[in-house]
Amino acid sequence: MTSPPSFVSSIPWHELPSPCYVVDLDLLESNLQVLDSVQRKSGATILLALKGFAMWSTFPLIRRYLSGTTASSLHEARLGREEFGGEVHVYAVAIGDEEIDEYLLLADHVTFNSLSQWARFKDRARTSGCRLGLRINPQYSEVGVNLYNPCVAGSRFGMTSAALRDVDLEGLSGLHFHTMCEQNADTLSRTLDRVLPEFGSILKGMAWLNMGGGHHITRTDYDLDLLCRCVDRVKRECDVGVILEPGEAVVLHTGFLVSTVVDVFETQGFHHAILDVSATAHMPDVLEMPYRPDILDAGLPGEKAHTHRLGGLTCLAGDVIGDYSFDQPLVTGDRLVLTDMAHYTMVKNTTFNGVPLPSIATYSQDGGLQVQRLFGYDDFRSRLS
Repeated sequence: MTSPPSFVSSIPWHELPSPCYVVDLDLLESNLQVLDSVQRKSGATILLALKGFAMWSTFPLIRRYLSGTTASSLHEARLGREEFGGEVHVYAVAIGDEEIDEYLLLADHVTFNSLSQWARFKDRARTSGCRLGLRINPQYSEVGVNLYNPCVAGSRFGMTSAALRDVDLEGLSGLHFHTMCEQNADTLSRTLDRVLPEFGSILKGMAWLNMGGGHHITRTDYDLDLLCRCVDRVKRECDVGVILEPGEAVVLHTGFLVSTVVDVFETQGFHHAILDVSATAHMPDVLEMPYRPDILDAGLPGEKAHTHRLGGLTCLAGDVIGDYSFDQPLVTGDRLVLTDMAHYTMVKNTTFNGVPLPSIATYSQDGGLQVQRLFGYDDFRSRLS
């Protein structure tokens, strides 16, 4: 199990409502300082990908270090423009006729997914002042889970080099690829071995290359020097600027989900503990990736004296967080703190079964705990009609 930073234990978990997401602003700033060091050393532009983290109360801190945001929808683009400021970059799988003009008003960069979208909107887009791009598919990815693999066979994301042969791309200022998920710079280096030979001749007439997200830059074993060399390689070989748009790396290991045990029982040889949180509703990547979140003071099954299967509140049979062991048997009312719960949690959570959304809070050593948002019945009801 991953040990938390020593000062995290000073967070007064029992003073928070339950359930509640908590983002540690001190840890967040540490991540931002790492990202900024990459910007300063490499000259790359790093943006916050709102698809991974869109907690706008933290934006004043993040924009001290990052240049802007990247969006995948009109709502994200508007949030970036109104709450973050700075540059707003957009990539959308498809843009409708009724949306394009608003995108062009909100964004500094708009990247199209296909040649047909480019052909459809290029005349309107060229007069907007936006810098325009096209997503490419190098048909190379080291992502092992197909659900998260942008280059899986038959992918709907981007254009292959064959599709761009003899196509007039005048008016485009850059290309965009996104092929990674939670990976190190060695994966990026091998990806560039595919991208630059296939698309380099096109890039040389452009201004920028967006290398997407999935870069685990703030992980302790991440090769920052290799990342900077990759950026330098692109700049040197193609004479373009480089953009990175991590979401997860910005808030990696900065967030927690505070929960409470609401029932314990034994059946079929399993000691069950039901929490007031849900894997499917509040942290869906636990089921989709899948992955096992760490819990403070918990161990692997059998590692400690008492093993419990932790389950969520919903009626989904598979709403199970996992099996964990503890020094003492869990009892109703115990607080459990799940770690690394900032990215792809708040942005993906739902009110399935009408379960309440967790509250949202921040913590810092200087500012203490600040509850930013409480949710209730009206939030559930207002989503429906």
